Amino acid sequence: MMEERMGNCWSYTKDQFDNLEKHTQSGIEFVERYSKFVKERSEIEISYAKQIRNLSKKYQPKKNSREEEENKYTSCRAFLSTLNELNDYAGQHEVIAENLTSQIITELSRYLTELKAERKSHFHDGRKAQQQIESSWKQLESSKRRFERDCKEADRAQQYFERMDADINVTKADVEKARQQAQMRHQIAADSKTEYSNYLTKFNQEQNEHYYTLIPNIFQKLQEMEERRIERVGVSMKTYAEVDREVLPIVGKCLDGMTKAAESIEPKTDSKQVVESYKSGFEPPGDVEFEDYGPGQTMKRTVSETSLSNSRGEAKERPGGGKSKGKLWPFIKNKNKGSGPEDFSHLPPEQRRKKLQAKIDDINKDIQKEMDQKDALTKMKGVYEKNPQMGDPASVDPRLVEMAMNIEKLQSEVQKFEGWLAEMEGRLPSRSDPPRRQSGLYESQNSNSTMVDNNCAQDRESPDGSYTEEQSSETQVKVAIANTPEFDDEFDDGDEETLPTIGTCKAVYSFEGHNEGTISVTEGELLFVIEQDKGDGWTRVRRNEEEEGYVPTSYVEVFLETNTKGAMTYI
Repeated sequence: MMEERMGNCWSYTKDQFDNLEKHTQSGIEFVERYSKFVKERSEIEISYAKQIRNLSKKYQPKKNSREEEENKYTSCRAFLSTLNELNDYAGQHEVIAENLTSQIITELSRYLTELKAERKSHFHDGRKAQQQIESSWKQLESSKRRFERDCKEADRAQQYFERMDADINVTKADVEKARQQAQMRHQIAADSKTEYSNYLTKFNQEQNEHYYTLIPNIFQKLQEMEERRIERVGVSMKTYAEVDREVLPIVGKCLDGMTKAAESIEPKTDSKQVVESYKSGFEPPGDVEFEDYGPGQTMKRTVSETSLSNSRGEAKERPGGGKSKGKLWPFIKNKNKGSGPEDFSHLPPEQRRKKLQAKIDDINKDIQKEMDQKDALTKMKGVYEKNPQMGDPASVDPRLVEMAMNIEKLQSEVQKFEGWLAEMEGRLPSRSDPPRRQSGLYESQNSNSTMVDNNCAQDRESPDGSYTEEQSSETQVKVAIANTPEFDDEFDDGDEETLPTIGTCKAVYSFEGHNEGTISVTEGELLFVIEQDKGDGWTRVRRNEEEEGYVPTSYVEVFLETNTKGAMTYI
C-alpha cells in the first residue's frame, strides 16, 4: 500500500542503491561529454571566423597599388563590398563562439560542480542510513544468538536438576544447589528473551523508517536532482540552437549585401569608366596628303605618317650627310619605368588634367587638416592663457609655427599645380578645331635629287627626340625611349640646307630653350618662321643666320605669308 501511494518514484528501487549510484554518475559524465562537444564547436567557429577574416584581408586592395586604382569599376567595387560583407559574416561566427562559451560552456561547468556536490551529499546520507540499519541488524542478531544460547543453558540446568532430584543417593544439599542453578539459568534466559524482544522491536521500527522514510526521501532528492540535470541539458540544447538562430538575421543581411553588390555591377558604366580613364584628349589625325611621284615631278619621298610598319626612329642620311631622327608615335607605350615629371607632362592632355586636379584636391585636404589642427591648438593656447594652471601657452608656439610653415608650403604646392593646370587647360584643343596631325613616324629618305623647300617637314619631332605636349620653361619631358639605340640623339643642323622663311612670329611669352634643338626667346621678340607646327606643338623659328631652333607654338603668335598660307596644308 505504501508503494502504491508513492507513485512513479525511485522508491520502487529502494533496494537498488548501488545501481542508482552508477546511473547518476553516468548522467554527470553525459553532461561533461555534451559540454566538451559544445566547446569543440566553439573552437571550430573561432577557427573558421579567423580563416574567413584572413581570406577577406588577403584580397583587400593594397594601398597605392593597381588594385586600388581598379576600384573605380563597378565590378571591383562589388567585389570589395563582398569582402567587407564576408568580414562581417566572419564576425557573426565569432559571436556564435562567444555565446556558446558564455551561455552553455561556462554555465554547464558551474552546474556540474554543484551537481557533483549535491550527488555526493545525497549518497553520503544514503550510506549513513544503510550503515545504521546494518548496525541495528547486527545487534538484533547478537541478542537473538544470546537468547538462543541462554535458553539451551536453562534447559540443560533444568534436566540436571531433575536427574539430581530423582536420584536417592544424592544429598539434599546437592539437589538444592541444582535447583538454584536451574532457576538462575531460567532467569538469564528470560532476560535474554526480553532483550531480544526489545532489539527486535527496535530493528523493525528502524527498518520500517529506513525503507519507508529515510531511503525514499534520499532517493526522491536524487530523482529531483537527476530530473533537474536532464532538464538543464535540454535547456542547453535549446540554447545551442538559439545561438545560431540569433545571428541568422545579420547573416541574412550580409548575404543580402553580397547580392546587392553583385546586382550593382554595370558593364556599360565600367566601359564608360575605361574611356574616362584612358582618354588622351588628342584629336584624330587628319588626312594624309597625296605625294605625286609621276614624270616631271620633283622627287620627294617620305614615309607615310600613318604607317606603323616603318622602323621607329630609323635614321636616314640627308644629302649633306646628316641624320634626322624618326618622330615617336604618340601612342607607343612609354618604356620609362619611373613616376614621370612632377607636372605629369609625360601623360596625354586629358590624363594629365585629371592627375593635376587629383593632386590639387589631395593637397587641399592636407591644408584643411593642418588648418583644423592649427585652430585646435590656437584654442588650447587661449585656454592656457586664461587658465595658466592648465598649461604653459608658450609650449604651443613651436607647434603653431611649424603648422604655419607647413600650410604655407602646401599652399605654394597648390599654386604650382594650379598654374600647370591652368596653363594646360588653356592649350587643350576644342572640339571645333580642325584635326591636326598628332601622330606618325617621320623619316627623311636619301635621294640624289634636290630636296624641295618643304622637305624640312620630314624632320619634325620634339626637340628632345620624343613626342611631347607644349611645355613651359618649368616642365620638360624626358622620355627614356629616346635614349635607346633605335633613335639618333644628334641634331645635325649645321649640315642641313638653309630653309626659306615662310612667315614671322611674335613671342607672347618668354621661353628658355634648355633642350637640344630649342631656342630661347623673350616676350615681344620678333622672329622668322622657317617651319610650321605639324601637330606636335613645336614651331621652328630663326633669329639670324646662325640662330634657329624650336619654340612651343602656344608661346608665339604666327603670321604666315599669304602665298605660303595658301600652299600650306594642316597635316
